[in-house]
Amino acid sequence: MAGLEDKVKEIIVAKLGVDPSQVTPEASFTNDLGADSLDTVELVMEFEKAFNIQIPDEDAEKISNVGDVINYLKSKGLS
Repeated sequence: MAGLEDKVKEIIVAKLGVDPSQVTPEASFTNDLGADSLDTVELVMEFEKAFNIQIPDEDAEKISNVGDVINYLKSKGLS
C-alpha cells in the first residue's frame, strides 16, 4: 500500500501532468506546477475522494503547496 505522500504525489502527477520529480513538499501548485484556480479546486476534490474526507472551503484556501496537503491530511489522522 502506498504511503500518504506517494498517494498525494500520484494524484498531483495524474491531474497536472507534471514530472514526478517536480512534486516536492515545497512545490507551489500555481507557481511551480502550473495549476490554475480550477486545477487547484479539482485537486482538492481528488484528495477528498481518494482519502474519503471533506475539506471545508476555508481549509482548502490555505492549501497552496504539496506540503500543505500532506500536513493537512496528517492533521486529520491520515497516514
